[in-house]
Amino acid sequence: MSNPRWQGVFPAITTKFHPDERIDAEGTARHIDFQIRNGIHGLVTCGSLGEASTLTLEEKLEVARIALDAAASRVPVLANVSETSTREALRYIEGANKLGVAGFMVMPSVIYVADAREAMANVRAMANAAQKPVMVYNNPVAYRVDLKPEHMLALADCEWITAIKESCGDIRRITDLRNTVGDRYQLFCGVDDLAYEALALGADGLLAGVGCAFPRETVALYDLMKAKRFDEALRLYQWMTPMLHLDVSNKLVQNLKLIDVLAGVGTEHMRLPRMPVIGEEREFIIGVVNKALATRPAEYRSID
Repeated sequence: MSNPRWQGVFPAITTKFHPDERIDAEGTARHIDFQIRNGIHGLVTCGSLGEASTLTLEEKLEVARIALDAAASRVPVLANVSETSTREALRYIEGANKLGVAGFMVMPSVIYVADAREAMANVRAMANAAQKPVMVYNNPVAYRVDLKPEHMLALADCEWITAIKESCGDIRRITDLRNTVGDRYQLFCGVDDLAYEALALGADGLLAGVGCAFPRETVALYDLMKAKRFDEALRLYQWMTPMLHLDVSNKLVQNLKLIDVLAGVGTEHMRLPRMPVIGEEREFIIGVVNKALATRPAEYRSID
């Protein structure tokens, strides 16, 4: 297998809905095209931000199809695998492979809190079924399963596993991974408000959330860091950081869809039980985003 060496900004796209909770195919495709035109390097469908937990397997495949059509081979489309059993994960992978996705992002488990042995076996089963490049999503904060550097070293013999999305929240993990596995995997930071720090430590890319609404600004941050223009990158990052904090929340879907609305690039429709934020919570987010919009760096501004 040829390792694609993914790098850059890969937004975890939101799934757009109509007011009655049906998937908004046109809105989803339009939002993907907006991000691609602003320079993103790839995208991931139906992750946590894409409300995967509220979608049926068939709907997740529909979103993958919408993304593939909208991307039109301009960037790689990865399908996130977040089923409750290995059996269902393999069924989803089979369907997504038939659609022609470029690869997969896989989660060790969703409901069951697996130990390392079980989690690694699950990842291997999915990777071997995919027969395509796989990014392992490690998020012990949300899913209580932590695949540590030594576990990723043990998985290094599986040729299909090519990248890691690291979301443990401890920035030291980037260095620990590099010291343990070297350049065996591409490393992506999955925590928005650790993006500068992760790139400074040698991460290869960002799995962005706020980047869905501000793609060009996020790509600029990546480009500046890779060019070692750290002072310019830091100013851009400091401008973005109050919004980036909104991604690190149990209400990341509500927060980021409200950001989409305020930035004029999406709707706030989501599936119950999620509901739009209200009251002081809403006013706080509006204040953060409006301040960012008022001070937005013109040279990096996303185009409509």
